[in-house]
Amino acid sequence: MDDQNRNLILATALSFLVILVWFILFPPPEPDAPLDTLPPAQTSQAEGGGSTATVPATTGDGQAAPETETRPDAFADAPRIPVATDRVTGSISLLGGRIDDLSLNDYRVTQDPEAEIVKMLSPVGTADAYYALYGWAPGTGIDPASVPGPNTLWTVAEGETLNANTSVVLTWDNGVGQTFTRTIAIDEDYLFTITQSVANTADAPISVAPYGVLARHGEPSDLKNFFILHEGVVAMADGELTETDWSDMPDFEFAAREGARAEVTQVAQNGWIGFTDHFWMSTLIPAPGSAFKSVAKYDERRDIYQAETVMPTQTVAPGTSVTVTSQLFAGAKEWETIRSYQSAGVEGFIDSIDWGWFFFLTKPIFWLLHELNLLIGNMGWAIIGLTLIIKAILLPLAYKSYVSMAKMKELQPQMEKLKEEAGDDRQKMQQGMMELYKREKVNPAAGCLPILLQIPIFFSLYKVIFVTIELRHAPFFGPFQDLSAPDPTSIMNLFGLLPFDGPEPTSIMALIFIGILPLLLGISMWLQQKLNPAPTDPTQQMIFAWMPWVFMFMLGSFASGLVVYWIANNTITFGQQYMIMRSQGYKPDVFGNIVSGFKRKSTEDAEK
Repeated sequence: MDDQNRNLILATALSFLVILVWFILFPPPEPDAPLDTLPPAQTSQAEGGGSTATVPATTGDGQAAPETETRPDAFADAPRIPVATDRVTGSISLLGGRIDDLSLNDYRVTQDPEAEIVKMLSPVGTADAYYALYGWAPGTGIDPASVPGPNTLWTVAEGETLNANTSVVLTWDNGVGQTFTRTIAIDEDYLFTITQSVANTADAPISVAPYGVLARHGEPSDLKNFFILHEGVVAMADGELTETDWSDMPDFEFAAREGARAEVTQVAQNGWIGFTDHFWMSTLIPAPGSAFKSVAKYDERRDIYQAETVMPTQTVAPGTSVTVTSQLFAGAKEWETIRSYQSAGVEGFIDSIDWGWFFFLTKPIFWLLHELNLLIGNMGWAIIGLTLIIKAILLPLAYKSYVSMAKMKELQPQMEKLKEEAGDDRQKMQQGMMELYKREKVNPAAGCLPILLQIPIFFSLYKVIFVTIELRHAPFFGPFQDLSAPDPTSIMNLFGLLPFDGPEPTSIMALIFIGILPLLLGISMWLQQKLNPAPTDPTQQMIFAWMPWVFMFMLGSFASGLVVYWIANNTITFGQQYMIMRSQGYKPDVFGNIVSGFKRKSTEDAEK
């Protein structure tokens, strides 16, 4: 077997090995599963009315969980107050005053117009129970049974429906001199305002501490578990952001005072804590400027995850009352909405979106992409516009690199001559090339600069496209109706002409039968490569020749928005480099080089 055939086989094997390893290590994320098909989570019944800990257990007594109820059965457990705004629909249970039923009107599970809207919160007893609780932890002068607990049945004092214009007021009298009142309001988006008060008509003072709890029964069944995305607890404490994955919470130290494994942070002035999913988030937000205890907790006996905020203990003298106000965010992680809440006083709230390590790039890139989308009205064209702007900004830095590559291309015949003269003497070959570079004032490493500049931008844009909800189900044109999902076309649906999708993104078939966008990516990379000087080593030449097609398969399972960016980037780079090379007196003939290559190969074969 001659060297060329051996190199070809080696390069082919390595290419497919790279593809398979990439597919295994970085598989595409699972598509959003319809919520009505998700497996039921384990739940447990709530115990009696009082509290025996700093914050009462949300539910459960540590016994085996009962069968999961349907949502209608769970709703029948207690009277409810409807929640109805333009953006959310749900209800509040009078059992514990729980905010435990919330759906997002603007978002559906799939792109089907008839698909179910996204359910954000669910009551105890249903699959993926997820809810918010508020109350008072008992201190001195009051019995734990005399404060409202998770199963206290509240009375409606005011309001029949909670909407953006009308709040509701709940009350509970403990019968021993204290009356508890809870006023719940909601704005036009996703922010609840909860005002808790306690009036003491008894003869002795009492001490109580207001708290808020977010509880989730088990890990979310639609957990992505993708390396680029954070899912779990997200918290801000006096300007310091903390992110804790679901899998890390069972490793917390056991805190006897909390009754579970917990991580406790004392916040001096400003902060918040909650749970974040891929596109949705719930967050407890104490009043700005107030101190509180922030707790991330995992109760392994009941498999319940909790995020808590516990305010300082309040002393309520006879004949007086105490009022505390806090907020609850429960909804979609929309950049504009979250930014408006940050402007209103929620410190660092925009960082609840997972911007990643390259936040100094992802934030401005998303801002520019968002503004272009508002201007153009199409996210796909906005990505192409973003690419044009990035390439224009980087052009001054890349100009010298393109000039250097033009000179390297001109030196190709001299390099081939050096190779023939040196034969197998690699040291002589390297010395000759160094002298040539020095004489012609060429820096061979300069051509790497554009690639190095593109790497952090590429990963930042990947982060933006995958993480931000603004890209979810964002259409481009034709079959490309979700830029956050892989290319749905393939030969199996005649590249989008037939009315069904190609193979599942996570299947091996999707790795083989790629779509239009990956094909265009491979072609654009190949064209760009033809403008660059070829390596002198035959093995390196073979590997570089295969690289466009390897990347074509590797990136084929990525979000189509990212592939659109890469195609646009390659095309613009090709145009820039082509014009710069011509301005330096070198006239690249891409297709002519191919024909010349075939003729040269035919001549070599004939000579053999």
